[in-house]
Order: sequence, then structure tokens, then C-alpha cells
Amino acid sequence: MMTAPATAVRDEIRELIEAQIKTFGQPTPLTPSELSECHCRAERIKLLGQELDRVATRAIVQGRFGTAIEGHSPR
Repeated sequence: MMTAPATAVRDEIRELIEAQIKTFGQPTPLTPSELSECHCRAERIKLLGQELDRVATRAIVQGRFGTAIEGHSPR
């Protein structure tokens, strides 16, 4: 089950990818402005993918170790 932050990140990535597909599917060559926007979207997709990886890793670690990862390990 995905957490709310992970779902929001995933949804934003999907929207950005759909915009990329739409832009590259145009029958005319890209303008310099459109090309710049594509580059910005690609960078945003990359950053969001890294954030999604961090969220997933954090969820896995917390699932395996529970509160021990937060510094509350039993002694």
C-alpha cells in the first residue's frame, strides 16, 4: 500500500510524463521554449523519482525495524 506522499509524487510523475508524450507527439518541430519546458519536466521527473525511492525505502526500513530505526530500540 502506498503512502499519501508517495501517491502524490507518483501522480505528479504521471502527469509530467503525459505532458512529455503530448509534447513529443506534436507533428511540428519543438520550439526552443517547448524544448526548454521538456528539459525542465525531465529534471522534475528525475527528482520526483528519487523522492519516491526515498519514501519507499523509508517505508520498507520502518516496516522491518519498526521504531528501532527512530532511535527507540529496546535495551
